[in-house]
Amino acid sequence: MQKTITGRIHSVESFGTVDGPGIRFVIFMQGCPLRCLYCHNRDTHNPNFGMKVTVDELMSDILEYKIPMRFSDGGVTVSGGEPTLQPEFVTELFKRCRSEQMHTALDTSGFCEVEKVQELLNYTDLVILDLKHADEIKHKQLTGVSGLLNRKFAAFLCARKIPVWLRYVLVPGYTDSDEDLHAAALYIKQFDNIQRVEVLPYHALGAYKWSEFGEQYPLEGVLPPNTEQIEHAKRILNAALQ
Repeated sequence: MQKTITGRIHSVESFGTVDGPGIRFVIFMQGCPLRCLYCHNRDTHNPNFGMKVTVDELMSDILEYKIPMRFSDGGVTVSGGEPTLQPEFVTELFKRCRSEQMHTALDTSGFCEVEKVQELLNYTDLVILDLKHADEIKHKQLTGVSGLLNRKFAAFLCARKIPVWLRYVLVPGYTDSDEDLHAAALYIKQFDNIQRVEVLPYHALGAYKWSEFGEQYPLEGVLPPNTEQIEHAKRILNAALQ
């Protein structure tokens, strides 16, 4: 008898346009081991929260959008939380997507043991990878965890020649100094599988979720970067791809 694989998800977005190429069906998984100071999905931290679903149930919803995804060269993106916390579930989902000729994208921090996600990566067409910080000490201050696993994961993706879109959250006072940006650019230059770099401006739109958990938002009072700061960061980081 075939095993029914279940996972816990936070929510889905049926017509996503920013999490990979084309129109995407985006699944936000529940659970995250990082504690980023700027997290706008505080409600995804606990792996026991969220909705319990089967791969069959998700595929039934996904297939309703197969035609618009196909015509836009889109597909399915699994995000979080941190999707690599549920590798068996995401692997089975991506297998099913591949059987339907759907493009698969994994949106991850890379904070995982490579050995546990190798099969998952066999069915992954694109990894959307966060670069939280290139400096180890600042990485831990910003996320609560070491960046060692992230670096190992990035190196493995490069060795496997898996395409990567890299994301860098620009947080004034935390990741936006020239020292930070040039360190990130030097890090990016190590890899020849990074196809693009996206600079995501910090925002506090999820701050209210922290108060719902009875917690103070860690970056209270930090303002979003202005246009000049964003463009400056883009120039430095994108130069690393040339």
